[in-house]
Amino acid sequence: MIQLEELTKSFGNKVVVDHLNMTINPGQIVGIIGQNGAGKTTTFRMMLDFIEPTSGSITWDGDPITPAKRQRLGFLPEERGLYQKQTIESQMTYFAQLHGMDKSAVKTALTDWMARLHVVGKPTDLVQNLSKGNAQKIQFIATVIFSPDFLILDEPFSGLDPVNASLMMNEIKRLRDQGAMILFSSHNMAGVEELSDNIVMLRNGQTVLQGTPQAIREEFGRTEIYLEAEISDDTLLMIPGVIQVEATVRGGRRIKLNDPAAGKAVFDAVTGQGYISAFMQHPPTLDDIFRYEVNEGEAIG
Repeated sequence: MIQLEELTKSFGNKVVVDHLNMTINPGQIVGIIGQNGAGKTTTFRMMLDFIEPTSGSITWDGDPITPAKRQRLGFLPEERGLYQKQTIESQMTYFAQLHGMDKSAVKTALTDWMARLHVVGKPTDLVQNLSKGNAQKIQFIATVIFSPDFLILDEPFSGLDPVNASLMMNEIKRLRDQGAMILFSSHNMAGVEELSDNIVMLRNGQTVLQGTPQAIREEFGRTEIYLEAEISDDTLLMIPGVIQVEATVRGGRRIKLNDPAAGKAVFDAVTGQGYISAFMQHPPTLDDIFRYEVNEGEAIG
């Protein structure tokens, strides 16, 4: 178990991380979100012992993270760091041996990982000949090839198309299911919601949201409706509690409410018009909540 207790980091008079509390259990993925400068990268750097906390503690199974335990930690930085003029295999061997992996085991594991992630290329290829997406996959493989117990992934899906992002997401879930503790950051809120068992949101270094994705969404109430029905926007906007109606790419409409209780009045109005093909009342998306919190409480949407 990784535990952060009252973790704080200041640079001069500026508090960058402010009394952060967080727990990551084996077999769990925690997503940490926030706008640029919220304190995510500083938190990672303290956990990696790149910088020292001003106060608070970071422990692994109740003890400080020792160099021996750090060998069981895999880190994927946002700024990638592959050697362009070396082969994939030589780099994987170098990085894996730093974590105590046998050279012969690296070759077998590399072949398996390249197949899993559909990397276009051979282990003997130079990194400089890889596409951006394939280089990103190789960077990820360097992070996980030695089967770490704890993973820190900073923007792991950056530069990947949806198909390849999904491939990597599935592998992260597989590592979780094998018992790894995983902490990651991303600006893709849909991906955060799908992948995370728990979420921590930082704003100006302070924790403003923490919990499961569904629990966080439910905190904001079921203030949105997805509707497919033959009823005019003007009629919908006349219903007390309806504050906005907008078309969606799915062909229906998104209705925003200022009170979840108004959903019944909307349902009664649309069913009175005849057949409806879709009606679903739900909480706002994590993306909307993120925008709301970043804007410090301004209206969602």
